[in-house]
Amino acid sequence: MRRRLVSLVAAGLLALSGTAACSDDGGDAKAVPARGGDGTGKVGVILPDTTTSQRWGTDDPKLLKAAFDAADVPVEIENAQGDPAKFRSLGDKMIADGATVLIIAALDPDSGKYVLDKARANGVKTIDYDRLTLNGGADYYVSFDNEAVGQQQAKGLMQCLSSKKVKTPRIVYLNGSTTDNNATLFKDGADTVLGPKFDDGSYLKGPDQAVAGWKREEAVTVFREMYVQTGGRIDAVLAANDTIASAAIEILKERKRNGKVPVTGQDAEVQGLQNILAGDQCMTVYKPIRKEADAAAKLAIGLFKGEKVTADDRVKDPESGAYVPAKLESPIQVMKKDVASVIKDGFVTKKALCTGRFAQDCKSAGIL
Repeated sequence: MRRRLVSLVAAGLLALSGTAACSDDGGDAKAVPARGGDGTGKVGVILPDTTTSQRWGTDDPKLLKAAFDAADVPVEIENAQGDPAKFRSLGDKMIADGATVLIIAALDPDSGKYVLDKARANGVKTIDYDRLTLNGGADYYVSFDNEAVGQQQAKGLMQCLSSKKVKTPRIVYLNGSTTDNNATLFKDGADTVLGPKFDDGSYLKGPDQAVAGWKREEAVTVFREMYVQTGGRIDAVLAANDTIASAAIEILKERKRNGKVPVTGQDAEVQGLQNILAGDQCMTVYKPIRKEADAAAKLAIGLFKGEKVTADDRVKDPESGAYVPAKLESPIQVMKKDVASVIKDGFVTKKALCTGRFAQDCKSAGIL
């Protein structure tokens, strides 16, 4: 069942107002007046790490800062560097320092919920960014249609298997972290496409495992074990993102099977696009982060200034059952023929992509 539900209101938009009531520990308390809303204070942004995806260390900070600077709204952007304790302390500090709006990309549900509860208890408006904090109760959620991401991965994998004329292929799943609701949605989306193939016997389901913390080194270990477990009988890899894909490709290279076994990805990272050009990766999913960052910034700026803000979607929190007003952007499937379009969109540069041994691959693809 899809978790994305379009709000049914007369104008087609959900008008959002009011404040939540909660104590520091998440319990009920008297309603807390909303802080700010008059252009005072600042917006705080907490990002999760700099290792699981290049976006968190470079793309999102740059794009968010540019959006707030353009609106002349003060912003503080910090990164928890993969440390839940630091994530909590950053939230504490921003709230103590007068933040009136917080944008968080939760590192895990516990630290994310801690910050959201603390913000709510202090009248600070909150936006879950990219990842929904389960049972967190954020005021808003800005992300991509994450089930569509999984569907695009599965469809891309099917295209690659078809082009290789693989009969009854065995597909293994390398999923994202179990603490990230997006990973669940990616898998759910992929299953809607691949499930019928498994059911009718045209595809075989191989090992299906999560990669803790989205960590590449963990993915290497998991896929190496899968390879041994199956005796090397792996015909395709549904990898949740480009970092995990690169781990699978590393093992396949050791067995001289890179390029023969299709591997999916996500995020359109430089390494992922290079692997596609080299023929080692089947596809990736490009999520135009600028649109996501601009949408989150627009919401935050409106809240900061006390303006009426709207969202045209809502997403159900599978743990609390609550519906969170949401803005969801559309992902884009990227096969080898589409790599140039990611460059054209300004997400990566030819210089970064077509370096060293990849220069010839770029020429072959008509990029240089």
